[in-house]
Amino acid sequence: MKTPDLTVICALKGLSRPLALGVMKDALVIGASGGIGSALVLELEKRDVRVTGLSRSGDSLDVTDEASVEAHLGALEEEFDLVFVATGALELDGRGPEKSLKELTAEAMEAQFRVNCVGPALVLKHAVRLLPRDRECRFAALSARVGSIGDNGLGGWYSYRTAKAAVNQMIHGGAIELARTHKQSICVALHPGTVETALTEKFAVGHNTVTPEEAAKNLLDVLARLTPENTGQFYDWAGEAVPW
Repeated sequence: MKTPDLTVICALKGLSRPLALGVMKDALVIGASGGIGSALVLELEKRDVRVTGLSRSGDSLDVTDEASVEAHLGALEEEFDLVFVATGALELDGRGPEKSLKELTAEAMEAQFRVNCVGPALVLKHAVRLLPRDRECRFAALSARVGSIGDNGLGGWYSYRTAKAAVNQMIHGGAIELARTHKQSICVALHPGTVETALTEKFAVGHNTVTPEEAAKNLLDVLARLTPENTGQFYDWAGEAVPW
């Protein structure tokens, strides 16, 4: 079955304005001190959503360390209508995206995989108990269009592309299992576009960019329009399905 295209759905329904988050009252943002994460916190609060934020700099949360994830999420008792993982990295330990296979190293690939796939996967594992079973709930993780295999016509960026492709698979598989216990769950990967943050500063030349505030608004508008039939999918900032 073809993935529902949210831009088409909204056009058919005559939706031209940003949507409120409806019954969503409580959100957990992982990576709340980052460029996109901090903007998400502010935008959620503007929409009258109570926000709990966790981050490495503010709370010593290390999403690549399961003991850290388990301790921080295990200390939370309330339910969250939205859990948003806004962590990620494009450059680690001074290593940027590879331009050719000659630049590829095992260390760089492993580091990218831990931050961009293992981290969100561990959060999903330990966040399941925080999601309500009796109503709609949402779990979202930042991905990137360059993680799409079907959309890759340039090559290069091997470690980052591979890690993002992996988190896409993790979200898709996790959504299937989550739906068995949380019938109204919506679990998706989201591409925010090229956002003006320290993460993209060196690599944004020649690309259309948006501010973190714009990105946060766009992503939350997409999430507001999702229904359980959209679970397990990959959408961009405009609500268009991204090919796997």
